[in-house]
Amino acid sequence: MILRVIFAVIVVFIAGYGLITKNFDFQSYMMFFLSLMMLVMGLEEFRKERKVMGWISIVTFVFLLFVSLLGFFLN
Repeated sequence: MILRVIFAVIVVFIAGYGLITKNFDFQSYMMFFLSLMMLVMGLEEFRKERKVMGWISIVTFVFLLFVSLLGFFLN
């Protein structure tokens, strides 16, 4: 739970920075931390025996991680 909040604060901070300054250089970092947040949420859902939401969160984690890694390596 604490990790989810920490990752959410980081994502909101980076997104706010990008919107205010119109500088989107850190968007890949935002996607990376968002993927980590989805991983933590998926693991929490598995712990609560909500397997469908857990799998949806894990699939979203994999997709966001892929997108963020593409952003890191293609820029």
